[in-house]
Amino acid sequence: MNKFKYLKISNNKKIRYLHNDYQENLYIVFLHGFMSDIEGEKPQAIFKYAKKNKLGFLALEYSGHGKSTGKFTNGNISKWSKEVEISIKKIIKKNKFILVGSSMGAWLSLNQFRYFKKQIKGFLGIGSAPDFLQNLMWKKFTKKMKSETIKNGIYNLKHGNYEYLITHQLIKDGRKNKILNKKIKSQINVTMIHGSKDEVVPQSYSKKVLKIFTKAKKKLVIIKNGNHSLSNKLGLKRIEIELNKIVSNII
Repeated sequence: MNKFKYLKISNNKKIRYLHNDYQENLYIVFLHGFMSDIEGEKPQAIFKYAKKNKLGFLALEYSGHGKSTGKFTNGNISKWSKEVEISIKKIIKKNKFILVGSSMGAWLSLNQFRYFKKQIKGFLGIGSAPDFLQNLMWKKFTKKMKSETIKNGIYNLKHGNYEYLITHQLIKDGRKNKILNKKIKSQINVTMIHGSKDEVVPQSYSKKVLKIFTKAKKKLVIIKNGNHSLSNKLGLKRIEIELNKIVSNII
């Protein structure tokens, strides 16, 4: 059984994380998606891969997610990106690492390039969803939904079997964190994996992420009949294969 730990980020904030330490070795940092956690198939499979290959590993739950403290409705992209930055600085320290971002985790991953340009040695995106709050949520809200969100400060968005509590501050903060109009000059391997039947985030988002990187060695992998999470055996196997290719180019 994997042992989860807690990192105290401030007086009233504790972040739950999963960690595998190999000093002086390359690390893999897994960042989960919106309203997700680190108990799912993807972080567990990547954790297993890291242990097998004697690589460091870090996966964390942002405030308001999983078993971390805080209310989800108080969170936003700025806060969650900052929590990732603090966790990397405290746990990984000066070691080199590869970012693996799932859905919103890809957005938070891209934000880390501001702080760790030289330490980041590769990036793997899974169903990447940068700028999704404005483009995939707010723009699709009806006038009634928008006015309710602005008036009450929150909207209960029902999507399939899920309910998302979307706050107005979260939407506004998302606009401050626009990343698809930026450029990243890191000379690293960048691979985007996307399911051909992703009904949550269009494949075009993975293509847009690749355009941000002006000097990287870029690759787009489309998994036939794959959904958004890519947590089935086929999806996990392909994620491991592509991650291994990035690792092999570094070690």
